[in-house]
Amino acid sequence: MDEIKELANEHDAQKGKYMTFKSGNECFGLKIQYVVEIIGFQAITFIPETEDYIKGLINLRGKILPVIDVRLRFQQEPFEYNDRTCIIVVNVKETMVGLIVEEIAGVVEIQDENILPPPSIGRVDRVQNKYVYGIGRIGDSVKLLLDPDKLLNDEDASSSEQVNDVNEEEREA
Repeated sequence: MDEIKELANEHDAQKGKYMTFKSGNECFGLKIQYVVEIIGFQAITFIPETEDYIKGLINLRGKILPVIDVRLRFQQEPFEYNDRTCIIVVNVKETMVGLIVEEIAGVVEIQDENILPPPSIGRVDRVQNKYVYGIGRIGDSVKLLLDPDKLLNDEDASSSEQVNDVNEEEREA
């Protein structure tokens, strides 16, 4: 019974909290419940014949994770990785994936009443907005709130599932 209360309290503590990061001139947010950890940039093993935004695989304490460059996923210009570049490890539908971002902006709290649906104006907006489910207002600034399920489309999820299947097989061996 105590475990259930603890999980409920943890869920309440995460409600309305978002991990924010910069990509280009924009600031994006992910619900904190999807974020497993943030790690420094590390060596990535290239995978041939994959989408250009799938940078490859990393070994995180024995787990092999696919890594996606968020800027390339949004069809933005690539950027040169530097000491502020990091990887946000997310868990979406039991699939762990690393998201390469330019820099972490921090954790913010956005109440539901301050989240608006994204506008759909131009073609470029529609490309980005297919990953954005809302616009969070914080004072005078806005954060584009990402839907991680859409960020990892079905094709990406299936390649991630194959990697996770390999991890399962290694544990059983």
